[in-house]
Amino acid sequence: MLRFAQTAEAIGSISSKLAKTALAADYLRSIPVSEAAIAAIFLSGRPFASYVEATLQVGGALLWQGIAILSGKSERELSALYRRHGDAGAVAADALANTGPTLRPSAIPPHGVSLSDVREAFRGIAAARGPAPKLALLRQLLERTTPLEAKYIVKIISGDLRIGLKESLVEEAIARAYQAPLDEVKRANMLLGDIGETLRLASSGQLAAAKMRLFHPIDFMLASPVESAEEAVSYFTNAIVEDKYDGIRAQAHIARDEARLFSRTRDEITESFPELPRVLAGLPKDAILDGEIVAWSNTDVACRALPFSVLQQRLGRKKVSARLLHDVPVAYMVFDVLYADGELLLDRPLHERAQILDQLLSLPRIASTLALKGQASFAFGEAGDAAQSRVFRAPVATARTAGDLEALFVAARTRGNEGLMIKDLDSLYTPGRRGRSWLKMKRELATLDVVVTAVEYGHGKRIGVLSDYTFAVWDGDQLVNIGKAYSGLTDAEIGEMTEWFLAHKINELGMRLEVEPKIVLEVAFNNMMRSTRHESGYALRFPRIVRLRPDKPPEEADTIETVKKIFERQYGT
Repeated sequence: MLRFAQTAEAIGSISSKLAKTALAADYLRSIPVSEAAIAAIFLSGRPFASYVEATLQVGGALLWQGIAILSGKSERELSALYRRHGDAGAVAADALANTGPTLRPSAIPPHGVSLSDVREAFRGIAAARGPAPKLALLRQLLERTTPLEAKYIVKIISGDLRIGLKESLVEEAIARAYQAPLDEVKRANMLLGDIGETLRLASSGQLAAAKMRLFHPIDFMLASPVESAEEAVSYFTNAIVEDKYDGIRAQAHIARDEARLFSRTRDEITESFPELPRVLAGLPKDAILDGEIVAWSNTDVACRALPFSVLQQRLGRKKVSARLLHDVPVAYMVFDVLYADGELLLDRPLHERAQILDQLLSLPRIASTLALKGQASFAFGEAGDAAQSRVFRAPVATARTAGDLEALFVAARTRGNEGLMIKDLDSLYTPGRRGRSWLKMKRELATLDVVVTAVEYGHGKRIGVLSDYTFAVWDGDQLVNIGKAYSGLTDAEIGEMTEWFLAHKINELGMRLEVEPKIVLEVAFNNMMRSTRHESGYALRFPRIVRLRPDKPPEEADTIETVKKIFERQYGT
């Protein structure tokens, strides 16, 4: 582990990606394959291979507690170290650098702990139940490490390696270390979800043996934003158009009468939507589907997706009550298929994947159909359950002119959806890439002039500056918070504002400062929802700072009445 930490430290000290890759490759090639496989996973910033379902469940508070106990540092001292470094691993190294045998009684091995030791410790922490056993195992591990090793163990645990070595560069290092084709390394890692096993295959020249591992989510294909219909048609005309739904992107894996759902962050979300897997498991073929989960209205008045604020009631729940299943039904709008009946379809053009998807979803007994702009959509499920659990083939339309697209956009917004997705029919499915083959067309709902009430220190390159702003609107003579934003200002503006906020702080709470409510911002956002998190009772979705408003006194910022009008206009209430 000491050699790993030294290599990581060296990688983090240089800016050249080629040099980073070369260092990682030399390191991997110089150690046994069994150790290199573990190192590849750790260099990717993970304690386990991505397909592994185990998690450490060690949050910042538990890490902080472990470091405090081993170092003898107070919370105030650790907070000061964090403000200096902006990184939990660096805090651990600094805090543990001068501790004596009284605080760290176990003898530190001359060469630190091995990578295998750390992997086994991670497995033990993941298996432990409750914070106390986890803390004890964490202490046992860190007691045996040098400060430099502790730095990178804490970084891996916190998922924040910060050495500029993304998994894609680890793939490049593997290709370089074992003289393997990079495309084959990338494909094997995508299929397996295990960069350690990918390294093993590369070392023995067996990358072609990698097979798709179901129930391991792969990266989603991403879309690029366009500002107008005219811009969209400038890229391609042979396209299909779908509504852009206000839900959550979900990948469904179906095999052996089992179905599981994964979010865009590749976290499993099956428990939050237990009715959908029951429906999806009815597919006669193994498959991986791509789509959007939305809250769904199935009344006599309208069959349509509901606002994200409705769906939010279902998110993050390990158990969904029968009442909630009834009150907030959901639908899975499927728009792509990545794998079917043993065949990976990523390299097939969209028009072929669309045909396969149509056939796949039309095979089960059709419970009902949905008509939208003349396009039929399939829905299927268990008898008597169609109203509550629906899987639709997302309706599609075609557009060749900017006028066609604009008309479809207006219709999508009228249905309560965010906008449009425009997709090149010849496009391949490229996981994790944001190109011009898929476009998204949506527009800001509105802007608000708001007052900054609190600020927080940033991370990474924004260590030491106050870049995260909490903001509010007026409710009578009181300011009520409505959101938080950290994007939109230049580095120079953030630097200037940091000086102002430090000179006008009211209260300091760790990394968060309450400040005098004098700075006005204009913020834009795509949606608004009701929320109990903010005093205003509302929250903005995807807020970003448009500009500073030094021309506007705080008294002239927007009010809660304006917020309510925007909310009502958004949902037509």
